[in-house]
Amino acid sequence: MHEITLVTGLFEIINEQVAARGIESISRVRLKVGALAAVEPMTLRACFEVVAEGTVAEGAQLEIVEAPLTGCCRGCAKSFRIVNFSFICPACGGGEVDMTGGKELYLESLEAKME
Repeated sequence: MHEITLVTGLFEIINEQVAARGIESISRVRLKVGALAAVEPMTLRACFEVVAEGTVAEGAQLEIVEAPLTGCCRGCAKSFRIVNFSFICPACGGGEVDMTGGKELYLESLEAKME
């Protein structure tokens, strides 16, 4: 379960941002998680709740925005969503495809609680 390690790292970033901006309480944390990030959303949420206890993020909603696996064909430059791990361009049938999305795992935003 590497989700606890991810959440611990996330809270390092949250604490830096809170200190830098003078935020007293957070209502929402938004994460961008790619299809290939190997993260289990339910486990991530459970870990978030545990780590958030007693912090400025206690009670905050963890919003997980899933990023699909996407690619771009080297032959025709067509961008497309990769389905069932088929790295074949739907436009030209070419097989030389660069992954352009799906590995993301980052803090997209924090929302401060309005008192």
